[in-house]
Amino acid sequence: MPSDFHYDEMVKLLGYFEFREIKKGKTSGSRVKFMNPHGLPIMLHKPHPSGILKQYQLKQLKEVLGL
Repeated sequence: MPSDFHYDEMVKLLGYFEFREIKKGKTSGSRVKFMNPHGLPIMLHKPHPSGILKQYQLKQLKEVLGL
């Protein structure tokens, strides 16, 4: 598990798996949601200020993507 995996890299990776960001409106804050065409959701908090994902977020991504 990388210790410097950036949010932008995650967005590109999810795009490869056909996930798209769902806009939740102005009140969602740093919460983001991604959905694939089959309706599988991924919800997480956008890391800030550095943009580096936490280890628990990487574990969740790995589980959902089956990696």
